[in-house]
Amino acid sequence: TVLRMFLGNVDTVMLSHYSDNAVGAVGIANQVNFMLMLIYAVSSTGILITISQYLGANQRKKAVEAANTALLLNFIFGLILSGGIVIFAKPLLRLINTPVELMDYASTYLRIVGSVSFIQALLTTTAAIIRSFGKTKVSMYVTMGMNIVNVIGNSLFLYGFFGLPVLGVTGVAISTAVSQTLAFFLVFFVIMKKIDIKTSFKSLFSFRKDLAKQIIAIGLPSAAESGAYQVSQLVITAMINTMGAIAVSTKIYTMNILWFVMLFGISLGQGTQIIVGHHVGARENDRAYKACLRSLKVSLVIAAIMSTVIAVFGKTLVSILTSNEDIIQMAGKLLWYSILLELGRVFNLVVVNALKASGDATFPAVAGIISPWFTSVLFCYLLGIKMNWGLVGVWIGLMSDEWLRGVIALYRWKTRIWESKRLVTEQKALV
Repeated sequence: TVLRMFLGNVDTVMLSHYSDNAVGAVGIANQVNFMLMLIYAVSSTGILITISQYLGANQRKKAVEAANTALLLNFIFGLILSGGIVIFAKPLLRLINTPVELMDYASTYLRIVGSVSFIQALLTTTAAIIRSFGKTKVSMYVTMGMNIVNVIGNSLFLYGFFGLPVLGVTGVAISTAVSQTLAFFLVFFVIMKKIDIKTSFKSLFSFRKDLAKQIIAIGLPSAAESGAYQVSQLVITAMINTMGAIAVSTKIYTMNILWFVMLFGISLGQGTQIIVGHHVGARENDRAYKACLRSLKVSLVIAAIMSTVIAVFGKTLVSILTSNEDIIQMAGKLLWYSILLELGRVFNLVVVNALKASGDATFPAVAGIISPWFTSVLFCYLLGIKMNWGLVGVWIGLMSDEWLRGVIALYRWKTRIWESKRLVTEQKALV
């Protein structure tokens, strides 16, 4: 998931040598794209957990049928959202107070990348299916290849290699769309050939209502949580947009650098989700409980080390991306605050993913819906806007939300109420 989201960050890094306005515009457009990616990721959470528990219970046939059902669901969902993005790109960007000088770049990028959003929906689903069957490296390698193709495409369109026209933001968007499409077809081939899922064209359009309900039962609370969180992030983005183009670019550069920290936290969170799902499906609750706490400890240590190293070399890293001294100074300061932000984020990610994997999706969803509005949005407004603390106030708001949700999730995990939320019922194994 992180490497797929990293596509947008690669675009902004490479555009930093083209124009700071282009960086800000693509960063704003990617706020919308990231929202869609996380919605797709959450809907695929339902399939990942469902498949993991069925495999843990040794019911492989149902796991495969659930995979086919999920592909159809996300394909339809993705088509609807793709059309909406293409049609309503500019109204969406106006809604989040996109500066006028960034609008043309932002709308161009959003329309092109958004037009293949349904491919992203399918890519997210197929990647979740592969991870559920334990083939996590395959998904990672394909996504790394997607990023390499994107970098090559960006280079061609930004620097005019081989006589190609310099298309700037348009070229970068085309490169992103093409790389996502190629990655989907490769992942789909792996599903068909490499993990022994005998998927026919007819079976792709089969629909198991019982399995769909099960997937939705897990995915819907998470989707509501993700939707509420992303709307809150759009509101925060709108607040930052009122601070001017420099503030927008500073936020984008800082978050791009922080993705390297988030990579490990989210990856361990996803790994924890798969392991916990298998253990819960096999009724190995004690092993599931210990696996979550072990992953949490490892993730916190990695996040602490990486975020501290990045903060120490923060200004140097930012200066590679931009020569604007105001951006360099502010981003360097924010990276120190980000140590606490990333510790809270990884805390939240690992434990919440474990709860979802156990089948206890509603509780963290409710916390995730309520918390951002009463912490990050509220504090961003009070500290960032009203008290004029700017991006520092925004970062404090973001920290408060991550830590609150993490503590609440850990409390829930330790109560072990999740043990009663198992999805899979006992029946004869289907292999």
